[in-house]
This record gives sequence, structure tokens and C-alpha cells, in this order.
Amino acid sequence: MKEKVLENLKTASRTEIIGYNFYITASNTVEDKHGKTVFRHLAKEELEHIVALTAISNALEVQGKWLTYGAAVATGGSGKGGAPIFMEENELTKRLKQNPTEVNAVTIAVEAEEKAVDFYSGLLKVAKEPDEKTVLAKILDMERNHLKLLRWERASIIHTGFWADFMEFSVEKELE
Repeated sequence: MKEKVLENLKTASRTEIIGYNFYITASNTVEDKHGKTVFRHLAKEELEHIVALTAISNALEVQGKWLTYGAAVATGGSGKGGAPIFMEENELTKRLKQNPTEVNAVTIAVEAEEKAVDFYSGLLKVAKEPDEKTVLAKILDMERNHLKLLRWERASIIHTGFWADFMEFSVEKELE
């Protein structure tokens, strides 16, 4: 069972790395300053997820215990493995490069966050440990808020031609 949980955490971390790479690419692709800000903000939060998931996975593997999300983030990526930050092309960045428009960038982001919500929802359904459920529920809430923000931005771009003014708060901070 522990092996399956570790495998799921590593899959989650790889998925967050793909999201991070996409958001950095998108922030460098869109021209609107609000669009750039949205994608940079999301990249920063995906990086936080990578740090947390890596620390949680390491603690579970080495010490056999779960870290809280906050404790995992507080590690700052220290410890075995760290968070890989190098840019790597992936399916999402390839799709954006084929059609580098603002609508396409935010549409790809919405689709990616929908998949993330489905992924974490699935993990939460099969989670056994209370600490595991707590961590997965927190990440799922964050992904849902990313999705809400992106849907709001996409609707604004489609209906008005402009990005909505970026919400001046961190999705993660609102959940605490």
C-alpha cells in the first residue's frame, strides 16, 4: 500500500512539473500584462506544490510518516531529490506553440486544471490514512481554485477580448 501511495505522489509531482513548465511558457507567450501575471502566479503555486509533494514523498519513504502541507512547503525543497526546475517541453507547451494565442493558452490551462482536479479527486477517494486525506484535500482545493480563476479569465477573454484584472490574493493563502 505504501508503494502505491509513493507512486501516486511521484505521479502528482511529475504532473505539477508539467503544469509549472506550461505556466512559465504561457507567461512568456501571452502579451497582456494581466495574462502574464496570472500565468506567473500559477507557475509559482505549481512550484510550491512540487516542493510540498516532494517533501511529503521523501518523509513517507524515509521516515514512514506524513508531513502536513505547511510543514512540507516549509522545507523549501530541501532534502533528497529537491524540485527539478529545468524547463522541459511537454504536450501542453507543444500545443501552445502550435497556436500561441491568449485564448488557446488559457483554454489549455483550464483543461490541465480540470485533469488535475479529476486526478486528485481520484486519489482522495482511495486514500486510507487521515493525514493522506488531509494533504490531498488541500491540494484538491487549490487545484479547484486554479480552475475557477482560469475559467473566469477565459470567459473574460472570450466575451470582452481582455483579461480580467488579476485577483490580488494567493489561492493557497485563502484556504488557510
